[in-house]
Amino acid sequence: MFVPLTPIRCLHRAVDLFGKRIGVVSGERQFTYAQFGERCERLATALPKEGISHGDRVAYLSFNNHQLLEGYYGVVQARSIVMPLNVRLSPLELTNILNHSGARMLLFENDFAPLVEQLRPACRDILRFVTLNEKVPVADLTYEELLDKGHPERADIFSFDESAIAELFYTSGSTGTPKGVMLGHRTLYQHALAVAGLFREPETIVDLHTIPLFHANGWGRPQASTLLGVKQVMVRRFDPTTVFQLIQEHKATDMSLVPTMANALLNAPDIGNYKLSSVRNITLGGAAASPELIDRMEKAFHCDVYSGYGLTETSPLLTSARAKPGLEYASDADRQRRRAMAGWPVPGIQVRVVDNNMHDVPRDMQTVGEVVAAGDHIMEGYFREPDITASVMSGPWFHSGDMAVWDEEGFIHIVDRKKEIIISGGENISSLEVEKAIFAHPDVFECAVVAAPDEKWGEVPVAVVVRKPGSSVTSDELLEFLKERLGKFKLPRIVTFSEEPLPKTGTGKIRKMLLRERFWEGKTKRVQG
Repeated sequence: MFVPLTPIRCLHRAVDLFGKRIGVVSGERQFTYAQFGERCERLATALPKEGISHGDRVAYLSFNNHQLLEGYYGVVQARSIVMPLNVRLSPLELTNILNHSGARMLLFENDFAPLVEQLRPACRDILRFVTLNEKVPVADLTYEELLDKGHPERADIFSFDESAIAELFYTSGSTGTPKGVMLGHRTLYQHALAVAGLFREPETIVDLHTIPLFHANGWGRPQASTLLGVKQVMVRRFDPTTVFQLIQEHKATDMSLVPTMANALLNAPDIGNYKLSSVRNITLGGAAASPELIDRMEKAFHCDVYSGYGLTETSPLLTSARAKPGLEYASDADRQRRRAMAGWPVPGIQVRVVDNNMHDVPRDMQTVGEVVAAGDHIMEGYFREPDITASVMSGPWFHSGDMAVWDEEGFIHIVDRKKEIIISGGENISSLEVEKAIFAHPDVFECAVVAAPDEKWGEVPVAVVVRKPGSSVTSDELLEFLKERLGKFKLPRIVTFSEEPLPKTGTGKIRKMLLRERFWEGKTKRVQG
């Protein structure tokens, strides 16, 4: 029997089996799964009354809240495409994305009302501007007014095309113009099954949505958590004290973090003031972690901490450094080393590390190649960009642009982005490897390693470091520390200290390209393949 695969089935299962359970907590509001499901249905039936047709893009400019989560199901049930936006983008970037996508509706929080005033005259395709809060002049109507136009009506799953696009996320990767990643109903449902299979004791999980839902790591869990009837607590904006309070109040068990978030939690002065013992699992993703970070997080939270790896184009999860049956750790250091790696593939996915001819590189943890992936939840392509889509595919294999080594157990270890490898005198230097060594120093709060021009070597590694409060570590002391951990050719030629936090993207990644510009200004940059 053929039943279309769609994330709406995740919602139906939650309503049918866990309808009386609290499903979503957002600020002072909380909803059972039955209430949440009804709100999603009302959104779905209201959208056509506001001119939204099948396949239309519905954009959100919002922090994490229940209205955005409702969009993941209501917009999709309306056979439209939900499109969360990165709230840290500039007005010009958002205008370009909204116009490229042809978005027909924009839902926004009033924090962004001044920004929407700039977007409105520049985005002529948008039919309705809807505030998620109280009415403001720039809005045509409020979200609750929109829901009042709809009614509860369960979707007929058998009428859905599982190949249709359900979600659209714009990503620029490390460089370049943002590209719209298309994810279909079937793709998202199969990703939900893969992620749900990794959950342990789902009946007692309280999932803290710490990462913005416009980020791959953020939106990778809502379907799986809904499928299993998990209580989902929205973290509107990441702040260490807020996270601690929500963990204590709701006895949160699981959360996902990018390393900069983990670092902020570890260095928060009030971490000892809250009961955090309910936390059982922390997944680190979005950027490379280090064994030292794993160690610090384990000691602070007394729970399982491990990395995951994926991209927007892969829905996102490809691999996880969870425990592998039959694999025994030689020591705590070995366990932390493996937990900091990208890990081994999740169900439904094949991952390889290949050379330029698509041949597997040796599994020796030494030979570097590119990560390619094939399987059940790879994207349908880039929206309106067939040539760019073709450029990242080799038959069924998606090229990640990430360089890695691997071992006989299938564990992947990312060494750098293809465009961020530093080539110094013909030697390939992983900026991530140097960053991990620097981060091991107890006085380092943040760091980034980038390439700087050099007349003799072409380019050399340089480090930009933020000290921990009260630290006075010098560049000489730091270099002396690194000499025991890195080969001489990998040592930063310059160490500069920043008194301000390093610039970051809306997803918490350090903007290394921006830092690199400071060293290359007026110079001819190396063209990388």
